[in-house]
Amino acid sequence: MSKELDLNKKILLVEDNLDDVALTMRALKKNKILNEVIVANDGVEALDYMFGTGKYIGRDLNDVPSVILLDLKLPRIDGLEVLRRIRADESTKMIPVVILTSSKEEHDLVEGYTLGCNSYIRKPIDFDRFLEAVNQLGMYWLLINEPPPLKKR
Repeated sequence: MSKELDLNKKILLVEDNLDDVALTMRALKKNKILNEVIVANDGVEALDYMFGTGKYIGRDLNDVPSVILLDLKLPRIDGLEVLRRIRADESTKMIPVVILTSSKEEHDLVEGYTLGCNSYIRKPIDFDRFLEAVNQLGMYWLLINEPPPLKKR
């Protein structure tokens, strides 16, 4: 199975820490996951992208990410609220959301699944472990997983 066949699939990375953004981008590139990555640096920007508001007004809302990688500890609107709003909207509720966070709080884990995340992954500190985690994420969500059809907007 070739990763190049799925280059039309986008990843929305919601992460406020620029070092973690760079690390994630490096891990994707090292794993030859060449899909377009849209980076939102806080919860407001993520929601603006998803719903075509703010700086994303006029964006084609039918061009949705294949997977959202969502940090929890975000400025302005936290990751759990972003997840809540994505799941509350008929046009976005089926998009896979993977919480990718350093949070070790059980409340965040339970609340993430309660709100409908598809997976909850704690960021490994070690780069080699992080590299492997990103490889598995990419392989599963971009190549193996068969998503449901999304409603057109």
